[in-house]
Amino acid sequence: MTLLQDIGALAEIYDVAIVGAGPAGMAAAVTARAQGLSVVVLDRGFAAGGQIYRGLGNSPLAGRRDLLGPDYWKGEALLDDFLGCGADALHQASVWYLDASRCLGVSQGGAARIIAPRHVILATGAMERPMPIPGWDLPGVMTAGAAQILLKTSALVASDAVLVGDGPLLWLLAAQYLAAGVPPKALITTTPRRRLAQVAGAIPGFLASPYAAKGLALLWRVRRQVRVLDGSGGVEIRQHAGRLQVRHHGGAEEIGADHVLLHQGVVPEVNLARAAGCPMVWQATSGCWAPQVDAWGNTGLTGIAVAGDGAGIRGAEAAAVAGRLAAREATRALGVITGAVRDAQSAADIRALRRLQRGRDFLDRLFAPSPSQRAGSPEAMACRCEEVTGATLRRAVAETRAAGPNQLKAYTRCGMGPCQGRLCGLTVGEVLAQHQGRSPAEVGYFRLRPPVFPLSLAEMASMPTLEEEEGRANRP
Repeated sequence: MTLLQDIGALAEIYDVAIVGAGPAGMAAAVTARAQGLSVVVLDRGFAAGGQIYRGLGNSPLAGRRDLLGPDYWKGEALLDDFLGCGADALHQASVWYLDASRCLGVSQGGAARIIAPRHVILATGAMERPMPIPGWDLPGVMTAGAAQILLKTSALVASDAVLVGDGPLLWLLAAQYLAAGVPPKALITTTPRRRLAQVAGAIPGFLASPYAAKGLALLWRVRRQVRVLDGSGGVEIRQHAGRLQVRHHGGAEEIGADHVLLHQGVVPEVNLARAAGCPMVWQATSGCWAPQVDAWGNTGLTGIAVAGDGAGIRGAEAAAVAGRLAAREATRALGVITGAVRDAQSAADIRALRRLQRGRDFLDRLFAPSPSQRAGSPEAMACRCEEVTGATLRRAVAETRAAGPNQLKAYTRCGMGPCQGRLCGLTVGEVLAQHQGRSPAEVGYFRLRPPVFPLSLAEMASMPTLEEEEGRANRP
């Protein structure tokens, strides 16, 4: 890998541009380079690894490998392959523009530029689903993913913490805190108690999956050492005398804490794909939107693919497999190999992906938030950027009779802030759907336009003029 120091070091032309340096992005880069393609990887992080392997190359916990677990350290082989593959990499870079002709806008270090690769692979990964409960915006309250970032990059643990929500990541974090010698004060689950009976038909498939043994062992370990309060549907967080108070089960009890860590599952990060015009599909089981892709990651736009959790949540191992498949398809599309060669090279990966898919249906259905949880509480801040409460949102829906999220955006400013709807889009769609008696798929989503990340006037002014770009392209 060639680490580019600034945006001016980008080459004139790349065969493949990969957005994101998590498992899918790294695997795609390694595979594309092995086929002889020129590759650039554009990533917002300080180093490669994405969220799941964050800090892997310079971990402060290298002497405590038991703490983060074997799945984390399994990424070392992929990271080593990526660092040695010869791709260009630009870190701390925001990709804020992509269109159907594969023009890609990127900014870094106060400068911006448009590049036009021959093929684009979006490996933007996942983000945590918003969890708009009362008090989720108080100091000391953060997501489980944020707590994991502190643990992986700085070996910091939130003391006197209550974990709230559900999903594999929340239980994993509890186990990691136990291994660090800082057990959570309590874990309050929000999955309805009857949910397990409702998904019983998917249990046999889960037990035959690669996730069953380690997942059940993790649950047993946490339940044995942490106070677990199951099935709470009414969690609120208040601040009193400098401490957080977590009220659960409709006020049946309050637990004092210094930190509250929230998690309600993860969803694909789709803003860039959506702004580019990639067709989207509503995943009813997971309650989220994802790009519509084929087995190779191809979207409805020629030369633009999506790989990894950005196309649907399947985990780090499956993301790496999907990255390799997308890279081989890019190689075929660029005329370097035939479809038959692509298929032969990918046969083992396709079998691996089928194996890794087993059990996902059970996990998706078991931990899926209920419609009321997805809509959030009226007392909670629904849009944190523009400070719009759930009550204000519901009142606007009733009074304006907004037809969809875009009209509601004009009335309330939800989705107009720096996050561009990442933290409120799903909530807005769910509130509208429930009020209108329709599904979120029928209601739709915000119409996204670039820039999908904030872009300063200075960055815009730094962009080369058309004449300068043409001069660069014609340079001998």
